[in-house]
Amino acid sequence: MVIKAESAVYGGYVIARENGVIFIRGAIPEELVDVSIEEKKRDYSIATVRKVIEPSPDRIEPPCPVFGICGGCQLQFISYEKQVSMKEEVLLDAVRRIGGIETALSTALTDKNYHYRQRGQFKVSQKGKIGFYKEGSHDVVGIDECPLMINEINIFVRKLKDMNLSGLKELHISFGDSANALVKTRFSAEEAEKLIMDLGFSGIAFDNGESLGKDYIKLDLNGLQYTVTPWSFFQAHWDLNRKVVALIINELQPMEGMRVLDLYSGAGNFSLPVAAHASQVIAVEGNPYAIEDGQRNAKLNNISNCRFIKSSAEKYKINEKFDIILLDPPRPGLTSDVMKKVIDLSPKRIVYVSCNPATLARDLKKLNEKYNIDSLRMIDFFPNTYHVEALVFLSSR
Repeated sequence: MVIKAESAVYGGYVIARENGVIFIRGAIPEELVDVSIEEKKRDYSIATVRKVIEPSPDRIEPPCPVFGICGGCQLQFISYEKQVSMKEEVLLDAVRRIGGIETALSTALTDKNYHYRQRGQFKVSQKGKIGFYKEGSHDVVGIDECPLMINEINIFVRKLKDMNLSGLKELHISFGDSANALVKTRFSAEEAEKLIMDLGFSGIAFDNGESLGKDYIKLDLNGLQYTVTPWSFFQAHWDLNRKVVALIINELQPMEGMRVLDLYSGAGNFSLPVAAHASQVIAVEGNPYAIEDGQRNAKLNNISNCRFIKSSAEKYKINEKFDIILLDPPRPGLTSDVMKKVIDLSPKRIVYVSCNPATLARDLKKLNEKYNIDSLRMIDFFPNTYHVEALVFLSSR
């Protein structure tokens, strides 16, 4: 079937209309493509490009030899400038269609589009092959290196490729001032020690919270010492994360005398830099390891006005007034309980960092009753993938 690809939609698809709605994998808007229908649903079909008849000037050759086989990337065949504009289109469409909000986008926040990840989650096959899952399966695609990872991580991948990793299912490698790894499933302390001695990991962590060697890495957070263990989340595109943090600090000024509540705080990625300018910051986080990391970070940086509280955002009881709320929820966005808390608290300003355009749009629709959108922009934390993140600043009317 030959059809004209129209506009980008979430998930790495481009939509077309030919006897119904068709979501196309492997196309760029405005291309004429020959597709094969892979799945038929009641309201739409999913198709894959067989042949590009009229290619876009933004179509390029993917640099990765396993692109299209490995499920990690979806957009390597598209120039980076076009990837950014497509993601902005997806974000704007969600806010208009789901949120019912007409707004313009501020300039997107971007950085390197290759060799940017300082953390990688690698899968290991039963035969000990290291790589990533093939799209739509649990078959491991073996790799020599990944073009999204920083060089230091790829060096470890090449070394691991020659080791016997059978019995291991997953290996998460993080790199800062040193490298550590989280190993998942059957792996003895002796085998873990071998990774430290032979490969140069500073520490190996296990699912049960135990570890060998140094259990955290240290990163520079715009002049602050930021430590994180393998059991905590940190933003893999660290260079771009530092840009995002700097922008948030700049946009929230002046913060003298302000009280700030950071829900979903993690180890203090936003809380700690904000604390240098505000009078008090309360950081709320459900992950106990992230709480320990955050408390260590506050101590390392001599920050006394940032208090970490172990609690989910849903269970945290807000008994005080706050001038600013920072929100960085998981993909489902804000639960109705958290949304009610935010609206009842009525802070002067809200900063919302989102990893899901659809749930962001839903939440903005509710917040729009009391808040103006000062700015909305796409953050490209995951170049060459379909993931779309966003940063919104809101102020009370």
